[in-house]
Amino acid sequence: MSAAGTAMGEIVFEGVSHDFGDERVLEDVSLVLRERRVGIVGANGSGKSTLARMINGLVTPTVGRVVVDGLDVSRRGREVRRRVGFVFTNADNQIVMPTVREDVAFTLRRHRLEKADAAARVDAVLERFGLTDLADRPAHRLSGGQKQLLAIAAVLVAEPAIVVADEPTTLLDARNARRIAATFEALDERLIVVSHHLELLEDFDRVIVMEGGRVVADDVPGIALEAYRALIA
Repeated sequence: MSAAGTAMGEIVFEGVSHDFGDERVLEDVSLVLRERRVGIVGANGSGKSTLARMINGLVTPTVGRVVVDGLDVSRRGREVRRRVGFVFTNADNQIVMPTVREDVAFTLRRHRLEKADAAARVDAVLERFGLTDLADRPAHRLSGGQKQLLAIAAVLVAEPAIVVADEPTTLLDARNARRIAATFEALDERLIVVSHHLELLEDFDRVIVMEGGRVVADDVPGIALEAYRALIA
């Protein structure tokens, strides 16, 4: 069974603050996330991406701690990163290998799988995301939507329990943004999404609104997104 098939634990932020140089970008954030799909919204500079990047240790707190399924991210980052996959805004920043198949396979290099097992897992995830016919194509010559699907596939081939996506549709046109939204809707994995595209989050379980490094609203999407719209009006 993949990690995604195990019981859902908690993502806990305990009194978390974070400084970039002399600037405090998060201020005393405490949250417990248990829901399967959680959205995070906020204006640029609100701290939303910093918050998301703490879930797999890309950023560590200046004050406080983050715990994922009982693991302190600062102390047990390697174990956490095996459970938490991260999808960046710009897929080009994630694609590192020449072809689609090689890029997906690259994720498994540290998993010490038998060659046949690794190949089977790669083939399965390519099929899952409709990338089989593109397997031998140059990865950087794909369309924007195809690149983002490749980035998601390269994360999911490692079978994480949690997928964190930081503004995954921001650089896409409307059709490809809808394609990524449909992909997310079909995922069994637990999902945390930072997004400016509010419609992407409307059927999520919970939405958190960030402003000035603090949580200013935290509720079901209808209430939280309305609070965010009022904030930016």
